[in-house]
Amino acid sequence: MSRTDAEAGRTPVVAPALAVPREVAEAVLAHARDGLPNEACGLLSGSLPEGRVTAFHPARNAEASPLRYSVHPDDLVRITFAVEDAGEDLVAIFHSHTRSPAVPSPTDRRTAMYPDPFYLLATLADPAAPPEKALRAWRIHRGHAYEVRLIVDGA
Repeated sequence: MSRTDAEAGRTPVVAPALAVPREVAEAVLAHARDGLPNEACGLLSGSLPEGRVTAFHPARNAEASPLRYSVHPDDLVRITFAVEDAGEDLVAIFHSHTRSPAVPSPTDRRTAMYPDPFYLLATLADPAAPPEKALRAWRIHRGHAYEVRLIVDGA
């Protein structure tokens, strides 16, 4: 991925909320449910300064684990080039929790490597939950997680 604002010595533009179109939110949840019994993951693109998602890019979980995730390196490269070619930003990094709440775990907070994008988490504890109940948005910086407002457009 390209250098983050923080790495380049710039103050990043931080949107106060993450806006996700309903059809994208539903695609994220479908991918998460399809990944069971393992955690699922992917990337969301759009406009980072606006906090607006336009597309979901599902990825494989290289860990193939119900307890942790890692975006498969081949998928990370493919998706990164696709996002850059489209002139978009990496807006959010997504993963699911198979049974626990959509709250960053200590492992999630420790391994979060990108300070600028949002982190979108899904809980699959209630398999029938709509996006407004199953998804939560976070900022993770230096091991600390801060919840931000999630707007599911068309809600």
